[in-house]
Amino acid sequence: MEPQLVKSAERTVRILETLAASHETLTLSELQQHTGFPRSSLHALMRTLVELNWVETDSARSSFGIGPHALLTGTAYLDKDPALPLAQETLEDLRAETGQTAHFARRDEAHVLYLATRESREAHHVIPRVGRRLPAHVTALGQVLLAQLTDDEVAALLPDPLAPITEHTFTDPAKLIGELDQVRTRGWAYEREQGTPGVACVAVAVDYRIPATDAISVSMPAGLAPTAVEKITDAVIKHTRKLAATLRREGIR
Repeated sequence: MEPQLVKSAERTVRILETLAASHETLTLSELQQHTGFPRSSLHALMRTLVELNWVETDSARSSFGIGPHALLTGTAYLDKDPALPLAQETLEDLRAETGQTAHFARRDEAHVLYLATRESREAHHVIPRVGRRLPAHVTALGQVLLAQLTDDEVAALLPDPLAPITEHTFTDPAKLIGELDQVRTRGWAYEREQGTPGVACVAVAVDYRIPATDAISVSMPAGLAPTAVEKITDAVIKHTRKLAATLRREGIR
């Protein structure tokens, strides 16, 4: 039986998620279009969220954005994660060895949530990834974690068709399932310009949980030579296996 959701609590969470996902502030009308909630209840909820600093508004109260207390909650999630400090050390080691940007992420249903990043020192105009979610099917991180599931579980989890991010994104679930089968065979995922033009990425699951929920990746220029990609892949495998062994030894689950 599906759990009974408390309507006001569900609406509050949906409002916060909608504001967090938007790159711009939203008016009450735009929020109503996104959520489908009645204007009267939406207005009351927004007033409460503004008073509690979960939502910010301009002086005319005509548009709304995520507030500072949302950051406090997100930071608390990172602070309590016992795997994160060890993962951050792994990212430092990977960046030092490869010279490229390294990420640590966790699957969140059909998305991946970025928990830590170490940017390449050569990176310019970088968009911060920590705290951001991307569709799992467009990233190597997401694909290596989807490969932990059965084909039926993946099909039930993802939309059909899959939303494209670039012209190289998998939009056919059957083609994605075929790619996941290859990921399971070789033990790592590789995507090229599926999520970001000009960028390729290799990822390995951190197998301290069954099925794995976390993964490590390295992003690189899409035009990198195959020999360089192979060296980076070997480095990601080596450091991720070392991290998983450490987490298991420390009893972190």
